[in-house]
Amino acid sequence: MTIQAFNEEVITEASNHLNQLTKPVGSLGRLEQLAIQLAGITGEMRPTIEKPAIIVAAADHGIVEEGVSAYPQAVTALMVDNFVKGGAAINVFGRQIGAPVYVVDVGINANLEHQPIEHQKVKYGTNNFYKEDAMSEKDVEAAIEVGRLIASKRISEGHKVLITGEMGIGNTTSSSALIAAFTGIDVEKVVGTGTGIDQTGKQRKITIIKESLHKRGITNTLSPIQVVAKIGGLEIAALTGVILEGAEKKIPVIIDGLISSAAALVASELVPEVRPYLLIAHQSAEPGHHLLLNYLGVSPLLHLNLRLGEGTGAALAYPLLEAASRVMKEMATFKDIGL
Repeated sequence: MTIQAFNEEVITEASNHLNQLTKPVGSLGRLEQLAIQLAGITGEMRPTIEKPAIIVAAADHGIVEEGVSAYPQAVTALMVDNFVKGGAAINVFGRQIGAPVYVVDVGINANLEHQPIEHQKVKYGTNNFYKEDAMSEKDVEAAIEVGRLIASKRISEGHKVLITGEMGIGNTTSSSALIAAFTGIDVEKVVGTGTGIDQTGKQRKITIIKESLHKRGITNTLSPIQVVAKIGGLEIAALTGVILEGAEKKIPVIIDGLISSAAALVASELVPEVRPYLLIAHQSAEPGHHLLLNYLGVSPLLHLNLRLGEGTGAALAYPLLEAASRVMKEMATFKDIGL
């Protein structure tokens, strides 16, 4: 795949235009940086930000057998039903911004053929990576391809912005393991309480991840695909594909919290050229997220102490992209007002 470098002429043009608008130079702060990034992503000085689509990739994790989550695995399928019925937080925020929610079964450990969702199951959940590799390299590649396929489908339907979301009990454990593996940051610093485990549970989670990294032979000599196969998640791989496809097609992808950002990490390890395209919606309450954002060199748009996932933080950040676009398209310049 080919992800193009930002067009510097467009970046310069966008920056100059911002400086000519009827305001003190730089006075819109982070919003101006966002406007310039959107110009780089789209290749348009005045990018069109409209018709957002929320992609919720759902999958299960064998690692829950080790007691790393406060909720049982059955919750994944139950929450998919909640998404379908429109009762989840992401449905609420999706309605607020006019974004449909597309749920993708990429690896739920249940038969959900009766549900009106995207059926792209690679396998019925990952294996318990404390005992064996989470999946095969072919599974990882298939899940990434699912993400690219779904993203391409949404783009072809006219959606100009994609929002990443996920559902999968145990996915903070997989994400934390991936962050530690790729960044080299100590597991103790990465792991948080996830869905709400107590301190005893958190310590167990740390131990399980540390021992799993050792058992799976995680070293910096492995390829990104090999690392994801050993300790990753199917929904994380699918979101990796969404992020890569968006960048290749020059469509902004708003990346949610810890799990979606772990997918962004995988994407950047696979294709480093994707890094300038990364739009991280918010800084999660999970401690590993701040460390990951520093590693990626990305500043989040919001700080709301969220730790829900589903794409909720990314949906909340969408109006900021719309605002940045409107500033570029609708705000008068000093020349316009006769100065």
